[in-house]
Amino acid sequence: MKKFWQIIYNVFFVPLLYLTLIFISLFKKKIRTGIAGRKRIFEDLILSRLTLDLSKKVIWFHSSSLGEFEQAKPIIEKLKKETDVKIVVSFFSPSGYENSKKYPYADIITYLPFDSRWRAKRFIEIISPNMAVFMRYDIWPNYIWALKKKKIPCLLVDATMKKNSPRKLPLVRSFHKYLYEDFTKILTVSEEDGEGFKSFKCKNVQIRVVGDTRFDRVYSRSVASKGSKIINSEIFKDRRVLVAGSTWQHDEDVIIPSFLKLLRFEKKALMIIAPHEPTILHLEKLEQEFAGEATSIRLSHINNYNNQQIIIVDSIGVLSILYSYADTAFIGGSFKINVHNVLEAAVYGVPVLFGPKIDNSQEAKKLVEVGGGIMVKDKKEFYRVIRKLFSDEKLLNECGRKSYDFVHKNIGTTDRIIKEIFSE
Repeated sequence: MKKFWQIIYNVFFVPLLYLTLIFISLFKKKIRTGIAGRKRIFEDLILSRLTLDLSKKVIWFHSSSLGEFEQAKPIIEKLKKETDVKIVVSFFSPSGYENSKKYPYADIITYLPFDSRWRAKRFIEIISPNMAVFMRYDIWPNYIWALKKKKIPCLLVDATMKKNSPRKLPLVRSFHKYLYEDFTKILTVSEEDGEGFKSFKCKNVQIRVVGDTRFDRVYSRSVASKGSKIINSEIFKDRRVLVAGSTWQHDEDVIIPSFLKLLRFEKKALMIIAPHEPTILHLEKLEQEFAGEATSIRLSHINNYNNQQIIIVDSIGVLSILYSYADTAFIGGSFKINVHNVLEAAVYGVPVLFGPKIDNSQEAKKLVEVGGGIMVKDKKEFYRVIRKLFSDEKLLNECGRKSYDFVHKNIGTTDRIIKEIFSE
């Protein structure tokens, strides 16, 4: 049966996927960038591999994109600090590769060649890994099969398996069963995920529940941010601060009118809003929405701050630090399709608000369960909750403490994963 799926995958799916990517690249710059970036991939890899000490152990980490790579970073950084290993990092998406080319803890950073038998075999021959670690979900069959053939240990880390995952559909289940069987270990985020993988009844593969490295990542970033002073703390003296992060238009349609209404009663309230896509047009639209009812200033002009009630973030890469200024945080995407990372705010011990679109986030659901997160359904409810939090010190502190405890009780996954790595 496994041979059957290998034939089906390589004869039908791989050519179809490649042709689809070529077609989409005519309209999507991101896809064109990824195709162009792979043109000299093997030549570049051979030159990079020559710079490595061949006597050292090589561990290859693969992530789909930047978000998954954030989950790999705690593992990689601890390995590099405490052991003498060489690290190869690969990405499928241009967003991961382009934003990580200068990552200091990796010895080689590369695109993953498109999945085919000969490319997978060639890639593995060049980098010669002693172990492969795939992050979360981005697993490519020909690479898994090639690793198995060479008897190279292969781990799936931060793995999740929802109850309604399409991977459990009849034919898809059969394909994934034989794919998962070729992993040495599958390290899951939760007991529920562990049971999900066990339902595939894979032979020999070891399934372990170890937790989620995102907790370790947000914690280490929060510690590092303590020395950062993006905004003078004097600005926040005697104020209640709402930080709205990674917002889309759907989110802003809820939080902006609610915050403007709040300002009528809470004169000392201040909002820092960081749109997910801070384009010039979007920034100007936000300024127009506030005009006449509240004063605003862009973060890039913060040295000219003069009691404005809204700070508009016009850059990227600073949101995790900005949450440190919050009394309360709102996480964007939750009124659009999927909520963004709730842990980036929760680590600072503040109440975390979000809309109803949280099915993608176990952490958001858990935060609601423990009382550190609050789901709001519309403008009316958002206004009611934010006004209550800003006026009730005891409630604010209690919700914040529950957020803090939730994150800090889940720290330590990195150590457990490294223990699994070195038990091979």
